[in-house]
Amino acid sequence: MLWIRNGRIMDPETGLDQTGDVLLDGNQIVKIGKVEDAADDCQIIDASGQIVAPGLIDVHVHFRDPGFTYKEDLTTGAAAAAAGGFTTVVCMANTKPVVDSVEIYEEIAERCKKLPIRVLQAAAVSKGFQGKELVDMDALYKAGVKGFTDDGLPLMDENVVRKAMEKAKELDVPISLHEEDPAYIKQPGVNQGKVSKQLGYGGASYMAEAVMVKRDCQLALETGASVDIQHISSAQAVEYVKEAKEKGAHVTAEASPHHFTLTEEAVLKYGTLARMNPPLRTEEDRMRIIKGLQEGTIEVIATDHAPHSKEEKEKSLAEAPSGITGLETALGLGITELVGKGYLSMMELLEKMTVNPAKLYHLPQGRLQEGCPADLVIFDPEEEWIVKDYKSKASNSPFTGWKLRGKVKYTICDGKIADG
Repeated sequence: MLWIRNGRIMDPETGLDQTGDVLLDGNQIVKIGKVEDAADDCQIIDASGQIVAPGLIDVHVHFRDPGFTYKEDLTTGAAAAAAGGFTTVVCMANTKPVVDSVEIYEEIAERCKKLPIRVLQAAAVSKGFQGKELVDMDALYKAGVKGFTDDGLPLMDENVVRKAMEKAKELDVPISLHEEDPAYIKQPGVNQGKVSKQLGYGGASYMAEAVMVKRDCQLALETGASVDIQHISSAQAVEYVKEAKEKGAHVTAEASPHHFTLTEEAVLKYGTLARMNPPLRTEEDRMRIIKGLQEGTIEVIATDHAPHSKEEKEKSLAEAPSGITGLETALGLGITELVGKGYLSMMELLEKMTVNPAKLYHLPQGRLQEGCPADLVIFDPEEEWIVKDYKSKASNSPFTGWKLRGKVKYTICDGKIADG
């Protein structure tokens, strides 16, 4: 048993916000409130001055395993997640080989069982990430897959997307989409605007995202599928999602911490550490993302944790891969940039990092209620810390050296303290 005492207990689904105790027995929450006593061998955690919340859930990470384990692997990715307060993550399918068959999925899923947190593996939408032929979604679903995505690449064939959405609707699983039309990208990773001009770099127009989001919001409306717009980056795309939701489409949008914190100007300061797909855009785009989070147009915060080696990121802007490592800084950035600056309440931030992603993937986690899974995070919302010493294999982040507020103290998964 695990007895968490005197914490500020917060559950976004019920709105519970009170000081008290939480008692865990095995993998279940058995009591919330005042616990008078527990078994003699019960482990006690004093959470005075700290927040006790559902374990964080990230529906968009890259653990690079199999195929690119020099960047990250399941073990180091899980350690990074635990360090960041995450008890559940969903890995993307752009591994080598691509997760497009039951055999590949089951091999990864079996290894995930040994990890200290819950690592779920998404499957590809198209065979070999070619965007032409659908994977056997029925067989993969039967094997345990909870969602499908070709993240990293856009699905350009509208007929393929429609068929995938129809099948996803039938299976009642989300389909997650990377929205970048290559026709509007001269060079990827940097916004097409004043900074790209200054650097003499082609850049990627906001239109690359906007046209795809508009198409897929319409398809979501027509098919009734649960569609997840990944790492939304532009004001226009947020508007399209808002319109689709108002019409009744089951569209969820993710915002990544780097997109609500930084703008294209960061490329001038951080170079390739600020190169990502979709790119950091203008201050107007950043503020529309924050407004989207406030109004509920954007329901989920997801990191798009994208580890790369130091050697890769030291290449030129044109040659370096896109993406940053994000699991260990996500909560701190949310508290510092959104709660600390008055854009969201702590409860609203937690909602977008726990119960909303849980609902997207139909997971029982993400709730701090009696009878629910014993997945929790305990953090000090006021403690300041400097970003350094990553548990991830990678350290490709513009936030290294930043002072953030909100320090994770314990990550508890299935009633056990996960080693971050």
